[in-house]
Amino acid sequence: MSPHRRLGGLYAIADSALLSGTRLTHGVAQAITGGAAVIQYRDKDTDPRRRHTQALALAQLCRVYDVPLIINDDMLLARTAGAAGVHLGRGDPSVEAARKLLGHDAIIGVSCYNNLSMAVEAQARGADYVAFGAFFASPTKPDAVRADAGLLRQAKSQLQCPIVAIGGITPDNAAALIEAGADALAVINGVFGQDDPAAAARQFTRLFPSTARQPGIPG
Repeated sequence: MSPHRRLGGLYAIADSALLSGTRLTHGVAQAITGGAAVIQYRDKDTDPRRRHTQALALAQLCRVYDVPLIINDDMLLARTAGAAGVHLGRGDPSVEAARKLLGHDAIIGVSCYNNLSMAVEAQARGADYVAFGAFFASPTKPDAVRADAGLLRQAKSQLQCPIVAIGGITPDNAAALIEAGADALAVINGVFGQDDPAAAARQFTRLFPSTARQPGIPG
């Protein structure tokens, strides 16, 4: 694996609390059709059988479209479902533990909230990307710590790995984050909370240069 695979464009987070049953795979397929470059499966439920079934279905779907599937928090689920990688938050296992379990080619991302030092450390430990936020009020995490565009500018000057912005992002406020240094925008409600996820995804992908809208994370 290259030191830091390039990640860019729309990073669509499929939250099972928002997409139940068959709406999950259908919504993800629509988001990819609209240009989503990365999909994350986020599920905070405690039903392991259902989570595995959904993750497996999404992994198969994403392979058809050649778009990586990232599993939120659960590196064991990422391995058993055959996902491309895992996203780690506060309290999750270390980057090193995830790398040992998932292998050299796995994509490992780390939430760094509003903490640049945490991002520098995550990069040094081998994270493939870091995520900052929330940049705006988020219905998914209403009490999340807040970050600002100045943090993105600082991060861009100090990090070599891709930077993901998250939290209340809409087509109207996204451009400023890209200008400040975000390589990718992680969006939940702005895509999957809309009547037409494909059209919603296109609104975000149009904000990126054409080279950043291609599905997948090339080496």
